[in-house]
Amino acid sequence: MIFNVPGFTPALVIFDKDGTLIDFDAMWGEWVVNLAGRLTRLTGRRTEGPLFAAMGYDAATKRVLAEQPLAVAHMSALYELTIEAVAATGLTLGEARSAVARGWDVPDPVTLARPLADLPALFGALRQHGLKIAIATSDDRAPTEATAANLGVAAMVDAMVCADDGLPAKPAPDAALALCRRLGVSPAQAAMVGDSLADLRMGRAAGVGLLVGVSSGLSDAEALRAEADVVLGSVAELV
Repeated sequence: MIFNVPGFTPALVIFDKDGTLIDFDAMWGEWVVNLAGRLTRLTGRRTEGPLFAAMGYDAATKRVLAEQPLAVAHMSALYELTIEAVAATGLTLGEARSAVARGWDVPDPVTLARPLADLPALFGALRQHGLKIAIATSDDRAPTEATAANLGVAAMVDAMVCADDGLPAKPAPDAALALCRRLGVSPAQAAMVGDSLADLRMGRAAGVGLLVGVSSGLSDAEALRAEADVVLGSVAELV
């Protein structure tokens, strides 16, 4: 078990969601492509270029870019970025706002969420070792809860902090600290598991006992090693 680290006594594992537990590009890449298609049809303007540039999506590789808005920003911020991108096609701000209001949706956690491991087995093994499980995500609460339910792990997650809970965004330590307080665990007894530098920097700022990077999402192993204590290919390697 990866948490058998000398000097570290684990009690809580905090997971990021997108890119860590589920495939980031499958969820958000498909979503932004579909959004651009709808807005192009609504406006008669080619919105793909401005929207992908504003969001941080590489259409050639079909990858979300690390540390860019689509990877780290809240949905409310993405909404405003979308309005600005549509306005950049030559529409007025009012016309762009109207088009986005008609074309906007949020990613469907049932059809787009593809797990990166057997999550019920993983979470079950962690709980058998007496560990609590939490999620700290830049996504909103409703889709996060729907994703956990659809993937069969909702009952095994002890707490969540989501983007619309009102706490400062990663890499601020607030989400990790809130989860530790809520579950009665010292940060020194918590592990942070994430695919981005923002995840790991949040954990470091919160003083967690172990930082685990997974190269299944936005950042490659080399980038993660700058912040992580341990780098794995995916969460499947935790146990």
